[in-house]
Amino acid sequence: MTRVVGVLLAAGAGTRMGRPKALVSDDRGSWLLRACVTLRNGGCDDVVVVIGAEAPKARALLGDLPVFIVEAADWADGMSASLRAGLDAAGDADAALVHLVDLPDVGPDVVARMIQNAAPEALARAVYDGRRGHPVLIGRDHREGVMQAVGGDQGARDYLVAHGVLDVDCGDLVVVT
Repeated sequence: MTRVVGVLLAAGAGTRMGRPKALVSDDRGSWLLRACVTLRNGGCDDVVVVIGAEAPKARALLGDLPVFIVEAADWADGMSASLRAGLDAAGDADAALVHLVDLPDVGPDVVARMIQNAAPEALARAVYDGRRGHPVLIGRDHREGVMQAVGGDQGARDYLVAHGVLDVDCGDLVVVT
């Protein structure tokens, strides 16, 4: 049985939004809580939440939710710091499914479809109507390479392309803008 850890990146300050995205709520509730439930209900065995900006408030929102919280002390260095912290926290899982807190319309069905590709050697990303997006599945065999390849606000895009990422069409499940 393949063990998949959901890694939710929720550490940024959200400067363009005016507040950390981990603290955003809409008419359907907290983005942070919805993303955690999405990962769990989609089939992730465990969920790691990476927080940073206004960490005490994000931690309070998570309350008793059964997630592992990682505070990325260097979150202000860019997305790569959060990604490295989350992948490191995934431990010996066969794969990590990396998701972003600011995708509140991505539901458990997308997560479940991505997990179908889970394996230690896996590299896959969700694609919506031809547009590459998240979540991204990173097998254990690629974790160290991804952590070394990322820097600043540059995520794993170049690594994924160089190592033959599988595009998983999820456009029928959600419209991501």
